[in-house]
Amino acid sequence: MDLFEYQARDLFEKHGVPVLKGKVAVTPEEAEAAATELGGGTVVVKAQVKIGGRGKAGGVKLAKSPAEAKEKAEEILGLDIKGHITRKVMIAEGADIAEEFYFSILLDRANRTYLAMCSVEGGMDIETLAVERPEALAKVEVNALTGIDEAKAKEIVDAAGFEAETGAAVAPVLQQLWTVFKEEDASLVEVNPLVKTGDGSILALDGKVSLDENASFRHADHEDLRDIEAENPLELKAKQLDLNYVKLDGQVGIIGNGAGLVMSTLDVVAYAGENHGGVKPANFLDIGGGANAEVMANGLDVILGDEQVKSVFVNVFGGITACDEVAKGIVKALEILGDAATKPLVVRLDGNAVEEGRAILKDAAHPLVTLMDTMDGGADKAAELAGA
Repeated sequence: MDLFEYQARDLFEKHGVPVLKGKVAVTPEEAEAAATELGGGTVVVKAQVKIGGRGKAGGVKLAKSPAEAKEKAEEILGLDIKGHITRKVMIAEGADIAEEFYFSILLDRANRTYLAMCSVEGGMDIETLAVERPEALAKVEVNALTGIDEAKAKEIVDAAGFEAETGAAVAPVLQQLWTVFKEEDASLVEVNPLVKTGDGSILALDGKVSLDENASFRHADHEDLRDIEAENPLELKAKQLDLNYVKLDGQVGIIGNGAGLVMSTLDVVAYAGENHGGVKPANFLDIGGGANAEVMANGLDVILGDEQVKSVFVNVFGGITACDEVAKGIVKALEILGDAATKPLVVRLDGNAVEEGRAILKDAAHPLVTLMDTMDGGADKAAELAGA
């Protein structure tokens, strides 16, 4: 789960990372009031969207008075930044910036470890820096057991090329940012820029945090950080039903049991779709290894609610998930949906209780359901129906 900047700021403050005061506003009037509460002086009005490039898109503006903060908020609220509509702004205190740095901690999946990245050149597109001048970006492995302690923090600032006095001031902040990463079960903590002010203080001026949703059971408070308005309604509905669902931009709904089988099904449908007008998979939906009729019904309910879906391919290899349970789920879902179910379903069953499952569907004789014997045949039929 990606956080807004103001949410990252709040987490930083919670764990002792030095930050500036900031307030969230959803109207120009609230922005004016927030600027007044922050002292009435210079503030920065910042679009709260989960995408980079806000400054270049006009989403970050300086305001020298509460009245000007209101004007800037009027300009930013509603702004489309790379497809993200700005619904909130953060009014942040101004800073006397002397130097800008970059720092992040992330999960390095390729090397099965954590990675700290740091540069004395912050405030710019770090991806560009990494490509054009990779020597300017220090990369230091971080052991999960020891994390960023005093010694590791010194190693990082030395590798990044900090001047001794500045590095000594930055190192403790890196330790505090590691605390955020560890205690909040994050997969990314990024600060760009991490700044040194005129008086020598170190501040996290702009933060980006991604939380590992697999650890949400340890953090009941993380649910309050979720941006319900910005979530795809189908993905939100699926989450509420405990379904492993990801919305894609295609026309063939996919249901399978097991992530590997579902991924293979996506490939087969995409390949078959080339012969039927270029149709593509509309989603990833894994009903899991022990799915019952209710889970199957919930999955179909979500997929059939997608206006882009023209057909559905149910591809199940029965193991723990018996094919007769899947068949019951299909029949139950169609009964629940009634006249709302208007899209054809192609079903391929194999494995545990396959004969029983096929018999259930044949006896139901629903006009929307087509049984197929093979995965390739089912994918081709679903693509044909979607492209018709």
